[in-house]
Amino acid sequence: MGVGGCRERCRRPPRESRTNRSTSYKRRLVIGFLAHFHEPANIGRYLYRAVIWSIDDFASLSFRHNRPVMEFEKVPSESPVPPLFSPAELDQFRRDGFIVVRGLANADDVSGMRQITEIGVRDHIPPIEYEAELHYPGAPASMEAEGGRTIRRLKQAASRDFLFTEWMLRSEVIGRLQQLLGPRVICPLAHHNCIMTKQPKYSSETGWHQDIRYWSFQRPELINAWIAIGSERPENGCLQVIPGSHTLVLDRSRLDEDLFFRADLPENQPLIESKLHVTLNPGDVLFFHCRTLHAASRNSSNETKYSVVFTFRSADNPPLVGTRSSALPEMILTPGI
Repeated sequence: MGVGGCRERCRRPPRESRTNRSTSYKRRLVIGFLAHFHEPANIGRYLYRAVIWSIDDFASLSFRHNRPVMEFEKVPSESPVPPLFSPAELDQFRRDGFIVVRGLANADDVSGMRQITEIGVRDHIPPIEYEAELHYPGAPASMEAEGGRTIRRLKQAASRDFLFTEWMLRSEVIGRLQQLLGPRVICPLAHHNCIMTKQPKYSSETGWHQDIRYWSFQRPELINAWIAIGSERPENGCLQVIPGSHTLVLDRSRLDEDLFFRADLPENQPLIESKLHVTLNPGDVLFFHCRTLHAASRNSSNETKYSVVFTFRSADNPPLVGTRSSALPEMILTPGI
């Protein structure tokens, strides 16, 4: 499918359903990237087209390290959610490697994100990752097998609708990210930037791992934001995390060939037994460190669990040139600082 076709199918839901959404950024010009695989076998090769969605929004497109970068102008937010973590919450994050902020995405955000997601799943709008492609435990054996076209995640979330970018630009989100990362915050589009779609019956198990295992940055210091756009409970495969694991240096012998933390090793059991299930309601957001060990079971419920995930870094922690982490554009969320 050509980029033009994707633009038509990925356009935002009707404006009248989203008029009550608050925003922390003055809208002058919105530039989004629509992306799809140039060659499905090569994850690093994409075609991009800059698409102007509205002349009411502002974004300037620049280039850094030969990669396009978007910058946005910030104005105050009127959200009732406090814009910052408390000192106690910051201490909790530094100790545990994760923290949940309840209701950080409002009801209109959740409704809009869910509508975009359901359209993407219904129409199989690319780029998509299918369960059968990863061969995780519980996944269909192949694309031709029963359930073979079960979607695991919709990739390139930021290019599917500006709502996702608009949410991360709000002061109550940016403020927290600045507390964790520093004043200049950047969103890499090469990692996460997706909508997880854990479906009943054919969803797979995700073993214990640290997200940084396949990433290449100057330092392993990135933060993930996991937005629940539905209820997340143990029965539908909510995330499990191991508190404090972001501070550990794990010997390679404790990992398998794919760098998953081995659940079959006796020496790993005490750590795994300290796991916590992160239960979330729609609109709740889990912030967690890229070195925090986490996992997820299969979805044993009757409804699909949807979650939106983005990754953030500080400006002084760039991706290594020539790696997968530097293959796609990035968004500068705090220009002028």
